[in-house]
Amino acid sequence: MSFNTNTARPDKAVPARMLVGALAAASMLATSSLALAQQPSTQPAAPRPAQQPARPAQAQPAQPAQPTPAQPAQPQQQAGPTIVQVKPEPSQTEWTKVCGKDPGNQREICYTTRDFVSDQGQPVMAVAIYDVKGDPNRIVRFLLPIGLLLQPGMRFGVDQAQPIAGRFQICFPNGCFAEATVNDAQLNSFKRGTTVNVSVQNQAAREVTFQVPLAGFAKAFDGAPIDPAELQRQQENLQQEIQKREEELRRRLQGEASAPGAPAAPRP
Repeated sequence: MSFNTNTARPDKAVPARMLVGALAAASMLATSSLALAQQPSTQPAAPRPAQQPARPAQAQPAQPAQPTPAQPAQPQQQAGPTIVQVKPEPSQTEWTKVCGKDPGNQREICYTTRDFVSDQGQPVMAVAIYDVKGDPNRIVRFLLPIGLLLQPGMRFGVDQAQPIAGRFQICFPNGCFAEATVNDAQLNSFKRGTTVNVSVQNQAAREVTFQVPLAGFAKAFDGAPIDPAELQRQQENLQQEIQKREEELRRRLQGEASAPGAPAAPRP
């Protein structure tokens, strides 16, 4: 998964694979920002009146100033958030639970995690919930694409529940971590719910909401952790899949570059 398995400390976990493709989702966010900021005007320019011969100015009696009638304020239309529905990474068939020990205090720490992609298969985000043995609170961590406003933070809520505020903690070249603390009741909502809605703001300060499916989360969180050998196999398979996609993209770009261009127009 996207969170490092070499250490179990949630404050030290860094992406191990998700950052390879998190930049893909950022292009969508940046595109929507530019589209909002660069909307061209569609109204044609008013025609200039024909020039008339100059006439001598005639004196006119002064007219009392007429008050300009107040115009009613036009309410601003508030557009709703952009909804982005994501789906599980195909190579990761289910939520994965990974356990280990904190080398500092030897307490067991487990995290249940999954990667998500767009409809086109582009990596978009990752989710992980950390459970420290003996601690009633858990940490939920999201790996989100770049191109977002960090200052407002992020919000997330399961189905129709009241959203919980989270903060961005650190950014890498291809993605940013945001996290929050959840209690038992909020954790149970993850287990019983169907979708967690993760809301952020793009560069144009427009809200973007990722809808993340929760199917299978409860079974993985309450179940046994994955065998280290199986986890290693999954990571190797994903790395091969990433290399395959990169090779296909490289061949497609090379084919487009070598394709003959349109014939030149005949010279008169």
